[in-house]
Amino acid sequence: MPVITEIADLKRLYKRRVPKMFYDYAETGSWTEQTFRDNTNDFQEIRLRQRIAVDMANRSTATEMVGQEVAMPLALAPVGLTGMQNADGEIKAARAAEKFGVPFCLSTMSICSIEDVAAHTSKPFWFQVYTLKDDDFMRRLMDRAHAANCSAIVITVDLQVLGQRHKDLKNGLSAPPKLTPASIANMMTKVPWGLEMLQTKRRFFGNIVGHAQGVSDPSSLSSWTAEAFDPSLNWERIKELMDMWGGKVILKGIMEVDDAVKAAELGADAIIVSNHGGRQLDGALSSIRALEPIVKAVGDKTEVWMDSGIRTGQDVLKAVALGAKGTMSGRAWLYGLGAMGEQGVTKALEVIHRELDLSMAFCGRRNIKDVDRDILLVPKGFSGEWG
Repeated sequence: MPVITEIADLKRLYKRRVPKMFYDYAETGSWTEQTFRDNTNDFQEIRLRQRIAVDMANRSTATEMVGQEVAMPLALAPVGLTGMQNADGEIKAARAAEKFGVPFCLSTMSICSIEDVAAHTSKPFWFQVYTLKDDDFMRRLMDRAHAANCSAIVITVDLQVLGQRHKDLKNGLSAPPKLTPASIANMMTKVPWGLEMLQTKRRFFGNIVGHAQGVSDPSSLSSWTAEAFDPSLNWERIKELMDMWGGKVILKGIMEVDDAVKAAELGADAIIVSNHGGRQLDGALSSIRALEPIVKAVGDKTEVWMDSGIRTGQDVLKAVALGAKGTMSGRAWLYGLGAMGEQGVTKALEVIHRELDLSMAFCGRRNIKDVDRDILLVPKGFSGEWG
């Protein structure tokens, strides 16, 4: 077993183990992938200020996200098709998150269903929903989430239509994978993955198959999006969905100050500054650049979190220093899952936590709640006004 000291180690193992179709799904941005790259690259422009002779004993990264105690300000972001990266992947990721003490958010487009995850965990998790046309399906989906004791829903508000992701289209992404000469040849090089997948019955979109009516091809993310998603989404519809749930609601996919203020006024318990991992509007700002103006505009009206580009504990620290009350990451833990299953998700969380804890100490802080912008050196205009 190789020594794992950074997320990049898990990513290398992940690429070797998982079929190309699903690796590319995780490592894909839309169109030219400019925003996909900027999400991580822009973190590197922010520098940290090292402090010395500061008492670093009894450090703590513990905090709260929407009233839930967390071991660090990081949640496992919802990722579709997770059960194709590793057999029963959503169950494994949820268990790892529960044991570590961070939130897990299940995607509507998961392979394991809400009920599957609830049956294999002992604490509430979050559930992510899209803005769909079918009210009956939406109500039943939320009823199922309530029955599974989900403590909050995350409404994705930036996916009325699907951004064009060239790799997914060229690979013919589907769940289960369609058998073509190219996919068969590739899967023949991923024998351990294939043997594990043969041992589970969970190979379809578990929250959709058998639940949604009138969808001609539930194996295809693009077909499901085209037929089921609501392109006419507006603020009134978002409010309807919030009321339909009746509990804690987090709105994911906000990149503009005006939208953030509106979301806070609507009563969202938290908003997530996110460009969907660079998978929707290519050419949009990175999430870390968009974060600070939104934090300043919203104030204490709601919690502001940040998603897209988080790969390290230093990324988490920088986001918190710029005002985020929490962060979400999808790819970092997905690398771990694909590489080593539940153990890999745990390893990813351990790596991020250690980086966060040590970097916080070097910056002269011993409690994550005391981290502020003073620990940073931020380039002028980094998150300022753009023309």
